[in-house]
Amino acid sequence: MQQSIFMEKYPIFELTLTKAECLCATTAEIIQTLTDKINAHPVAKFIAHFDHYAHTKSIEGEINPEIIAAQHVVFCFGTKLPNAHVMTVRPRSIGVTEFADKFVLAFLEPPMPVATEAMVTWVKSLQKSS
Repeated sequence: MQQSIFMEKYPIFELTLTKAECLCATTAEIIQTLTDKINAHPVAKFIAHFDHYAHTKSIEGEINPEIIAAQHVVFCFGTKLPNAHVMTVRPRSIGVTEFADKFVLAFLEPPMPVATEAMVTWVKSLQKSS
């Protein structure tokens, strides 16, 4: 799992798994596995699946030809609503991008450490044990 800054301002976490390293064979399987983990969490609430690839294709947008699939699982960890600003960092999502030989799983770092820990754990759990 790598932590970096995307576009000089967005803190992200990213894990690249070769298809041989991943417990799941397809993007759909990864999205379902993550959804199951979200549903099993005592605080997280599943919201939706979003097929970013299908959407971009439907509007004739630009897609890197190496990308086979790109989907999000959307959910929320919110336990408090202290002000309107907190709405800017909710809900959360984990993006899964599939290439011929690998999957890239990425998400924006949440401001809530318990959410960060859960999301890192969920993503890392998709990797086969060595």
